[in-house]
Amino acid sequence: MARFQRRPRQSHPIAELNVTNLIDLGFTLLIIFMIATPLINQEQTIPVNLPIESRGDTQKPPPGTRFIAITIREQGDYFIDQQHVLLPELRARLKSLGANPANLVIRIRADGSVPYQKIISLIDDLKKNNLNKVTFDTQAGS
Repeated sequence: MARFQRRPRQSHPIAELNVTNLIDLGFTLLIIFMIATPLINQEQTIPVNLPIESRGDTQKPPPGTRFIAITIREQGDYFIDQQHVLLPELRARLKSLGANPANLVIRIRADGSVPYQKIISLIDDLKKNNLNKVTFDTQAGS
């Protein structure tokens, strides 16, 4: 009869930890933050004292939504996405944006001391150009 001999197993703990995947994850997160940070800071280049509202739940926009920011400064200057425009040019740009309003949301960033009539005039121009999806940027209060 044949005899089987078993080899003694070496049962020692694995002292090596593979950190390659953790390093890859760290670099990926670093790249994401490096890309996202300038985009966040880009919005804050036009100094505006936004009106204050109480904190509340915010809704996330549907995927594929395109935002155009229109800023009105205290002096009455208009900006479309960081670009200074005069009122006739603003109306022309709104007309071109109104040609394809699908998935387009207009963000109004008006200084808190801007006369109410300027904001109403802007909303009136938006309605004339079929730009009906509008949000108002505010500061979160306490």
